[in-house]
Amino acid sequence: MARLFGTDGVRGVANESLTPELAYHLGRAAAVVLGREQAHPTFLVGMDTRLSGSMLADVLAAGIASVGGKCCMAGVIPTPAVAYLTRARHMDAGVVISASHNPFEYNGIKFFDKYGYKLPDETEDMIEEYMLKDERNGPEHRPTGAQIGTVTELPDLQGEYIDYICKSTDIDLAGIKIVHDAANGAAYRVGPEIFGRLGATLIPIHDEPNGININDNCGSTHLESIKTAVLQHGADLGIANDGDADRCLVIDEKGNELDGDQIMLICALQMKRENRLRENTIVGTVMSNIGFHKAAEKMGCRTEITAVGDRYVLECMRRKGYSLGGEQSGHIIFLDYNTTGDGLLTAVQLMTVMKKQGRKVSELAGVMTKYPQILKNVRVETKSGWEENHLIAAAVSGGEAELGEDGRILVRPSGTEPLIRVMAEGPDLKQLERIVDDIAGVIEHEMGVMEE
Repeated sequence: MARLFGTDGVRGVANESLTPELAYHLGRAAAVVLGREQAHPTFLVGMDTRLSGSMLADVLAAGIASVGGKCCMAGVIPTPAVAYLTRARHMDAGVVISASHNPFEYNGIKFFDKYGYKLPDETEDMIEEYMLKDERNGPEHRPTGAQIGTVTELPDLQGEYIDYICKSTDIDLAGIKIVHDAANGAAYRVGPEIFGRLGATLIPIHDEPNGININDNCGSTHLESIKTAVLQHGADLGIANDGDADRCLVIDEKGNELDGDQIMLICALQMKRENRLRENTIVGTVMSNIGFHKAAEKMGCRTEITAVGDRYVLECMRRKGYSLGGEQSGHIIFLDYNTTGDGLLTAVQLMTVMKKQGRKVSELAGVMTKYPQILKNVRVETKSGWEENHLIAAAVSGGEAELGEDGRILVRPSGTEPLIRVMAEGPDLKQLERIVDDIAGVIEHEMGVMEE
C-alpha cells in the first residue's frame, strides 16, 4: 500500500482520492497524535480559495472535535500565515487545506507542529497508522458530554500575519511599483494589504477567486500574464505567488523571470554584508542551477544541497543552523522570520534589498549567470519501478556521458502527481532538448502514458 503522506502532506482530487471520510479520520488521528494525549488539543485551520476547501476543512474540524480537540478556523489565509500563527498563538498544531500550485480540482491537507514546522516522516507515519486503525476497528476514543471538542471561527487572524510581515523590514517601499499576481488564491487580500501598507504602488491581477480559477493560467506556474502586465504598466517588478502563497517568483522591469535560485542569491549577498547569513551558507536542492553554485562560490558563500521539497531544505537548515534556503520553484525560507516557505515575506525581503542598494531588479539579478535548463514532465500510468528499469537507466547514462562535466541530468517522480520529471542542464540548449526528449520517450514507452 502506498504511503498516504507525500512530500507536502496528503493530496489528491477532492471527493475522489481525497474524500471527506478520509479528512474526518485524518483529523481524528492528527488530534490524538499531535495532541499528545491532551484532553483538548488546539488546532488552527486555514485554507486557500478552492471550491472544496470549506467541505474538507469543516469535516476535518469535526474529526478533531470528535476526539476532544478545539479547532480555530482562520478561513482563507496563506500557508505561511498558519505556520506563523500556530506558534504565535501557542496552538498545539496547524492545518492547511490546500494543494498549493495544483489545479483547483486537487486539494490537500498538511500539518504543522506547535512550533510551526512541517511534520517529520515519523510523525506522519504515526498519524497514518492511527487513522488506519481507527477506520478498521472503529473509534476507540470518543468523548462525550463536556469532553467533546469545539469549532470556533477566528476570521481576523490575517491582520496579525500582515502586521508580522510588515515588521520584517524597516524600509519604506514608496516609489516601487508592483504588479502582484495572487493566483486567485490565498494571497488575494493579504498581499495587497502588505504592499500597500509598506508604501508601494500596487497593480493587482488575478485577485478575484471564484473557487475554480485558482492557479488557472496565473500565479507562479503561469507567468505570461504578469510579464505582460509589468511591461504594460512600466512596473519595477512583478510578484507571482501560488495558490497558498508559500512560493514567490519575480519578474524584473524588463519582463525577465527570476526564479528561487536568483532571489536567494540576491538576498544572501545582502544578508552576508549585514552578518545575518549564518555560516555564509545557502541551502538549495538538487534542482538548483549550476550557475547558483558558481555564483555563491564567487560571493564567498557555501551551498548545501537537499532533495526536492522545502521540508528537506528546512530540515537541513535546522540541523546545521543556517538562516536561508529554498527551492528554484520559489519556496524560500528566511528562518529568522518564519518556519516555512513564505511568498509574501520573500517579496518584501527582495524589495528591501532593492531599496537599500538603490538598484533595479535586472541589475540585482546579474549576480548569477543562469545555465540553460530543460524540464519535461512525463505523465505516466505508474511511477512504480522506474528506478529499476534498465532501459531508462541506460538512456540517462547515455545523456550524462554526452554532457560530461559541463552538465547534469536529474530524473525524479513528482511527489503529488502521476508525473516523472526529466531535467537536464548544460551550456547547449538544443543538445539538452534532444537528450531530454530521448529520455522522456523511453520513460513513456516503459511506464505507459497516462491520458490527460
